[in-house]
Amino acid sequence: MNLVFVEDPADELSRQAVTFARGLGDQPQAVAIRADGYSPGTYAQALVELIEQRSPSAVLAPGTDRGNEVLAHVAARLDQPMAANCVSVTGEDPPTVTRLRWGGSLLEEARVHGSPLLVTVAPHAVAADWDGDVEVVEAADSGETIKVSERVPTVTAGVSLSDADVVVSGGRGVGSAEGFAAIEELAALLGGAVGCSRAVTSAGWRPHTDQVGQTGTKISPEIYIACGISGATQHMAGCKGAKKLLAVNPDAEASIFSNADYAVIGDLHEVVPAISAEIRKVRGG
Repeated sequence: MNLVFVEDPADELSRQAVTFARGLGDQPQAVAIRADGYSPGTYAQALVELIEQRSPSAVLAPGTDRGNEVLAHVAARLDQPMAANCVSVTGEDPPTVTRLRWGGSLLEEARVHGSPLLVTVAPHAVAADWDGDVEVVEAADSGETIKVSERVPTVTAGVSLSDADVVVSGGRGVGSAEGFAAIEELAALLGGAVGCSRAVTSAGWRPHTDQVGQTGTKISPEIYIACGISGATQHMAGCKGAKKLLAVNPDAEASIFSNADYAVIGDLHEVVPAISAEIRKVRGG
């Protein structure tokens, strides 16, 4: 039996984690923790007690901030290793895990000793194909002095960055926060989301939630339009899943062009509004 910690039965990444666990051979048991506020220690202790009662072969969680945090606490309590952001598990005694490194630009294979196997599943490692029951476990107060009393979700207008089929991003070349008006207009016309580079968030022009890259959001849209972005390794690690990449940059030597399917050498402040105008013209608006 494999035990899977799920954050929410309806959450896509949690469903992916259970689907992944099902591929390991043993029947997965999905478990959600109910507690008075979120505390990684409280959640971990509840899982440790289940592990001691049921002796699972593996314990899995989605590779989210919470999933990685809780399973790391479980590993510490059991004095066992944990493998994070895994895309596959093969063999046994000991099993070999393949996990993402450097924002997905590298795959690392490692043998993980110890029982049970502790693994978090990389987002989109498998397609979610599970809609079963989730056991809700009441967690006792662990006595921790630090707890998360409330989480305020970010309100996103329109499609989210991670789910968008079209993403239009701006980099340092946009020049200012106000310069993103043209980027936002094009994204809206295409029914997509707005993204940005790390340089933009560092400058305070856009929130971190808009950042595409190794330390931001990893995306895999059908079309990625990168405007005024040079193509740093950290950024490209976050958009490598895009089916098609259109790059707009005035510098013909910009490294992003080596990864682009379509390249426009020009000023984004002229090119982007021209694309938007052409779209409106074709649509008759």
